[in-house]
Amino acid sequence: MNCSGSFQQDKIPVVKILVDHDSPFWLAHGGIQVQIEQTLAALKAIGVEAEPLRWWDDRQDADLIHFFGRAPTPYIQMAHAKGIPVVMSVLLSGTGARPRSALAAQAAVIGTARKLFPSRLLARFGWESYRAADAIILSTPWEALIAQRVFGAPARKTHVLSNGVEDAYLKSVPAVRGPWLLCVGRITAIKRTLEVAQAAAIARTPVWFIGRPMFETDPYALQFFEFVRRQPEGMRHTSFLTLAELAQAYREARGFVLLSKWETLSLAALEAAACGCPVLLADLPWAHGYFGDLATYCPPKAGSEETATVLRRFYDNAPTRPAPPRPLSWPSVTKQLKGIYEQVLSAKNR
Repeated sequence: MNCSGSFQQDKIPVVKILVDHDSPFWLAHGGIQVQIEQTLAALKAIGVEAEPLRWWDDRQDADLIHFFGRAPTPYIQMAHAKGIPVVMSVLLSGTGARPRSALAAQAAVIGTARKLFPSRLLARFGWESYRAADAIILSTPWEALIAQRVFGAPARKTHVLSNGVEDAYLKSVPAVRGPWLLCVGRITAIKRTLEVAQAAAIARTPVWFIGRPMFETDPYALQFFEFVRRQPEGMRHTSFLTLAELAQAYREARGFVLLSKWETLSLAALEAAACGCPVLLADLPWAHGYFGDLATYCPPKAGSEETATVLRRFYDNAPTRPAPPRPLSWPSVTKQLKGIYEQVLSAKNR
């Protein structure tokens, strides 16, 4: 199945891009914020004018809108009415973790609804955005396949483009690895941060957790903080590190652990890979699609004892594990993104 979305037309130069997203950064800092900020910076670095879409400014104009998330169908239709193509970068992390049987059932429901419901009602579900958008960008081949088979995204519009990482990680200097594992990310039930801590206590493996909760009074985060506080010195938590400090932490860690219930192409996992840190990931399609045999895997629904066994085995074997695949830089990723923009504009003007 073609996921490259290639076009045959001559490329048309990109002049100006507007970037949009449906959630304020200050409400939920995370990987999508890093992705947007790094994309904007890298576009400007390669000579493409790019700025956030200002919803209140009716004097803004653009060659193309890049929407991070699933743009509402009416949004895309209004942009098209002004002659502006819309590219969507979609995260299908939760959907991508579902069993194949559930995905098949979901595809059947959507297919039936499209035959029975009027287009005005279908627009409310958001499915039609996958057909209306001029290009859909996904970070893994598995998510691209879901976009096509479940939501009906045309193969010629579907593109697989991984995330990049900052130079602080790619250019970090190798160091002597210490005795601890590193777990980086938001402290939430989705990331299973508490479950990793509980398994680490059983396995007696030291883990350094780095990350913040969604909000300080989150019951799950409070339970995690209390659990870590009661553990020996081998388990610790830090809310924040600078890029340089985090790169050094990846370089000095024995291994990296991320056992999320669901995930897209994790930026933290890519950062660890850029620093040559062995990775232990939840056994989900996104991880296999990128890391293949160069990662260790744990069943995503494993209990504490089983997770502890996997964690201990990974800890013991980490020094002899091969290095994960080296990720791309943000400028390299954004040059590919610029090519997609050019293809979309070429298709629009043919």
